[in-house]
Amino acid sequence: MIKKSLLILSGILVILLAGFAVLNNFSVKAEETPMTEKKVLVAYFSATGTTEKLASKLAKVTNADLFKITPEQPYTADDLNWMNKQSRSSVEMNDKNCRPAISSKIEDISKYDIIFVGFPVWWYREPSIIDTFMESYDFTGKTVIPFATSGGSPIGDSGKNMQQLAPKAKVYAGKCFSVTISEDELLNWAKEWL
Repeated sequence: MIKKSLLILSGILVILLAGFAVLNNFSVKAEETPMTEKKVLVAYFSATGTTEKLASKLAKVTNADLFKITPEQPYTADDLNWMNKQSRSSVEMNDKNCRPAISSKIEDISKYDIIFVGFPVWWYREPSIIDTFMESYDFTGKTVIPFATSGGSPIGDSGKNMQQLAPKAKVYAGKCFSVTISEDELLNWAKEWL
């Protein structure tokens, strides 16, 4: 009788363990599935490589396509000297109508629902090349989220500026990040739109 009871208990234990194993495998597979059915793009401009690192990290954690906004005329260190009022970046940022040319192109932006747009903060806002980017495509019905890197300046009115350039999109205020932000923290921020 005791042997029969032990056999039954052993059988129940094996079934329970098998069930837990199945559930465990299921939860791992569930975590591997995409968070959203929406198509996501991370587009970015990076003059020195800092924003590029952040954009790559964001694309990885959101399973997004990655697009580099490449200026036709690359920026040199002299161009980026914000202390020189005659430097290229200073002149561009003082002219709200300046639109630096972009050499890279997104073939079909219509397939994206959510577009994260990254850039370094220049003069408390997005660089003029981001304005060029925003005017180069039809963002109708798209969700656009700015993200930025900075040596200490806030993102400012970048979201509002970008909204004016893409009035048929929903452009959020965005956020400035340190390039050392963890993938988990970045994903937690991005989840609001995914």
